[in-house]
Amino acid sequence: MVSSDWTPHRRDDGELLGWIHPDGDLWVAVDVLGRAASDATEWLDAEAALEEHGIAWLADAWMLEGEGERPLRVRLLEVTPDDDGVPGRIVVKIDDFGDMTRPATAQFVLAWPIPDRLRPPRPGDPDPREISR
Repeated sequence: MVSSDWTPHRRDDGELLGWIHPDGDLWVAVDVLGRAASDATEWLDAEAALEEHGIAWLADAWMLEGEGERPLRVRLLEVTPDDDGVPGRIVVKIDDFGDMTRPATAQFVLAWPIPDRLRPPRPGDPDPREISR
């Protein structure tokens, strides 16, 4: 999906924030998961959208649907965009809440850009930190 007309946009430290690509006479910002981060806009506004969006959200919990009866709470391990005809991938693992003493948790490899079944948590999603009665 990353095309030759997509221009990478990086932070000052070189970390990739996403890309900016043409849309007619305007530009669209795309984050590292392949989601639009702006509507069609001026170049500087597309850059600003990526700067504001940042990448800190990559550390947040996500929900993965379709692997069980209920969505699974997962964390992103790897985001590798498409590159020169090589398909990208997104690797997630079941959220272990940073417990280094737990055995390794299940990992899932998904296609890049982000599939619909990987999404931010919504109210009512299962949360393994809470005891249900």
